[in-house]
Amino acid sequence: MRKGFYFRLALQNMEKNKRTYLPYLLTCICSVMMYYFMSFLTLNPGMDQMPDARNVKTIMGMGTWVIAIFSVIFLFYTNSFLMKRRKKEMGLYNILGMEKKHIGRMLLYETLINAALSLLLGIGLGILGSKLIFLFLMKLLSFPVALGFFISVRSVVNALALFGAIFLLTYLNDLRQIHMADPVELLRGSSMGEKEPKTRWLLVLIGILCLGGGYWIAVTTESVMAALSYFFAAVILVMVGTYCLFVAVSVAVLKLLKDCKGFYYKTKHFTAVSGMIYRMKQNAVGLANICILSTGVLLLISTTVCLYIGREEIITGRYPREVSLSAYETDEEGFSKVQEVEAQVLENWDLEPEDITVYRSIQMVVLDKGDKMDILSGDEYPANAMEKIAGVAFIPLEDYNACMGEARTLDPGQALLFTNKKGMDGRKELSIGGKKWEITEELEELFTEIKVGNPQIDDYYLVVDSVGTLESIAREDPASGGIIYQKDYDLPGDPDVRVKAEEQLRAQVSQVSEEPAHVRVAAREYDRMSFYSTYGGLFFLGIFLGLLFLMATALIIYYKQLSEGYEDRQRFEIMQKVGMSKREVKRSISSQILMVFFLPLVTAVIHIGFAFPLMKRLLAMMNLYNTGLFAVCTLGTIGCFALVYAAIYALTARTYYRIVDQSVF
Repeated sequence: MRKGFYFRLALQNMEKNKRTYLPYLLTCICSVMMYYFMSFLTLNPGMDQMPDARNVKTIMGMGTWVIAIFSVIFLFYTNSFLMKRRKKEMGLYNILGMEKKHIGRMLLYETLINAALSLLLGIGLGILGSKLIFLFLMKLLSFPVALGFFISVRSVVNALALFGAIFLLTYLNDLRQIHMADPVELLRGSSMGEKEPKTRWLLVLIGILCLGGGYWIAVTTESVMAALSYFFAAVILVMVGTYCLFVAVSVAVLKLLKDCKGFYYKTKHFTAVSGMIYRMKQNAVGLANICILSTGVLLLISTTVCLYIGREEIITGRYPREVSLSAYETDEEGFSKVQEVEAQVLENWDLEPEDITVYRSIQMVVLDKGDKMDILSGDEYPANAMEKIAGVAFIPLEDYNACMGEARTLDPGQALLFTNKKGMDGRKELSIGGKKWEITEELEELFTEIKVGNPQIDDYYLVVDSVGTLESIAREDPASGGIIYQKDYDLPGDPDVRVKAEEQLRAQVSQVSEEPAHVRVAAREYDRMSFYSTYGGLFFLGIFLGLLFLMATALIIYYKQLSEGYEDRQRFEIMQKVGMSKREVKRSISSQILMVFFLPLVTAVIHIGFAFPLMKRLLAMMNLYNTGLFAVCTLGTIGCFALVYAAIYALTARTYYRIVDQSVF
């Protein structure tokens, strides 16, 4: 054959199949570009200048891996649509005398052209847009941007290696399909329909049980710790249930509709229902994929937007006081040295603390069994009882009276109780580590941070009669970790001055941390930028991955409309020949498209509704307790996504109508 024949043939084939090839090529370009963006942000040296850079880079690195794994799966998935549409073309080449090795050579050129365009344009656009993406991220993080332009050579190499491997594997997979099929099978490959599936009641039962189990976990899990443990189990159950729902439950529902004569024997219904039953096995997987991707988009964007908007609330919840000093493994003398260093730092910056509380406590983690509490040591927490884990703190009465301005008295063995747990029902006794405490009164407020209403776990604050009792508890229970000396206060003044003072305080205190005390300094203003970086990074990642999943959703919908258009064209032509009018055909088409197209969206919204309580508890782990804000973000995300989804419907439906129009309209 003449030199360059296969190359020209590959170009000609791509031109003739541009309706299917162009969206695939654009997807490849966007995938390469988005991978470069995320890898660029992970490796950009400008990221090292911001506070908490390690966390932000970890988030970006995680996003890089997600995009890489998703690209492998998704490009294989979309390539299968291309091959299905082109099997007839390959079979025709084979029958006309072209051997399979020649078809393979033609496919090689097509793959090389596609790879070259995708990598060159994807990396090129990635390099051109990388500075803009970096500026956008810095804006989200509220961090100034340094001048300069950076090209990540390592990101370019990684993109070339990853997507080069993907294109090679898809080519090998295409070759496998061509060599394993005979010419007749190839000719029929693009038009082979599905046999009418049977109602698989076992799969229906599995789907209902999996969905019900996932929903039950999401709705009934009360403890935040338990929500973290059960989250992935709920996700897996809902994913399995979703596939079963579309594969088996949808068939069962359609057959029930078919048996309903009042509904089925109408012109606009019977062709749609019968056609959907006939191809439901093929439709079901695509619909389930669309539903799961849509659910992922909604969850990602709604939660990250909520975290970003609620940053200030999170910071306030995490740091109810401007500064909090905690000294461990020390005594009164050691804590006095810490306070001397603190006083000198504040004096240097001319800052006067306000609303000071100083107290001692013993803090421990317990397993709440209802009638008693067992003290837990180290990190050996029972995985099957995370919802029963609680926190207990003992505070001496003299510190309570000094901080609250009261003059209460208690006898040994008696205690005042403050807790965030509901349903105490006026209990008069608590058993902790084998020791029983008589509760003389349940307090309505306390001076520590517990008064902000932290709902992460059940907390019990017991005010005991004396410091001697506190020391006795420390001796009897080594797992308690000893007495903690705590000082909390607020600092008025310029935020920039407070940041510098708190930074110096941390540095000065670290010099006395080993001897005679181990000290932890929590400073709200100093840590604010760290929180902005972390939650801004999560917000950026949520938007980025949300757009990636949305692109995947749009492409799956497009190819679904494309393949169904070709399959339905002949069917509707036959229907018109046996007496259906054009108007009736149009109504039937509209009924089918709307029924199939919006089912994944409706199901995704149902998933989000059941996931809302679980996600609310997971957000509480990050100190965000504003249910109203999360509800607004979720509803807003659903509304925006529904508009985008409808726009995708309007655009892809045109393709379907144009294909069917050739024989019907």
